[in-house]
Amino acid sequence: MHFEAITQNALNLITQAGLKLVGAIIIWFVGRALIRFATNLVGRGLAHHSVDPTISSYLRSSLGVLLTIALVVALLGFFGVETTTFAALLAAAGIAIGAAWSGLLANFAAGIFLVILRPFKVGDFVMVGGTTGTVRDIGLFGTTVNTPDNVLAIVGNGKIFADTIQNYSANEYRRVDLVAQLAYEADPDRAIQVLKAGLKRIPNVMEAPAPDVEILQFTLAGPVLAVRPYCRPDDYWQVYFDTNHLIQQGLHEAGFPAPEQHYAVRNQRMTHATAA
Repeated sequence: MHFEAITQNALNLITQAGLKLVGAIIIWFVGRALIRFATNLVGRGLAHHSVDPTISSYLRSSLGVLLTIALVVALLGFFGVETTTFAALLAAAGIAIGAAWSGLLANFAAGIFLVILRPFKVGDFVMVGGTTGTVRDIGLFGTTVNTPDNVLAIVGNGKIFADTIQNYSANEYRRVDLVAQLAYEADPDRAIQVLKAGLKRIPNVMEAPAPDVEILQFTLAGPVLAVRPYCRPDDYWQVYFDTNHLIQQGLHEAGFPAPEQHYAVRNQRMTHATAA
């Protein structure tokens, strides 16, 4: 009988634990669904009131983190863990983790400054922390950037704030910097005229400021021209590639020869005077 009582108690404990585990799983998934619903609802409300996407994204991310912490505390309470004791332990652990992971806190603080100072916003094309791409999201600890080759990169906010930030979308227009190598015997003035005329036919090249086409330097192959049209940031790569095409095809159709390096080799006979 004693063995049967132990077995019955064990079965009761396993049943209760299993029911609690199933209940916790249900609470977790329902809670996560409610958190997503709440963050999406807040996002729609902020969008309805025309709140900037950068601030909206940051607020939604912060709300999601806070609600997830509340859900974890609720689950611990469901299992009978004293939440007051847990809160004290969490505070103590937070101090220890904060001391050990000062970089994480630095990322959090930098994220707040990024939202307040706003050196860039969601949708801008930037170079931050050595990564170039379009900003998708500014989070609590990191900023998500889509690179031109469609790679998702997450850069720590602390690294962004401590480094140089280049925002290519902030100004009204950008300058495209290219060069055209001419042959040694080519007439640079005529090449400048050909390229300036061709730049006027490229779509989205701005008339003001006017494109710059001037002699930049001289090499063994001949003169090098600086070809610098201006365009809006969204049209940069289209103008970049079209201008490269103009340099190659436009100069070829105008009869300019392909550049080649030229060397001058002189043979000097050395004579030595001999003493009588």
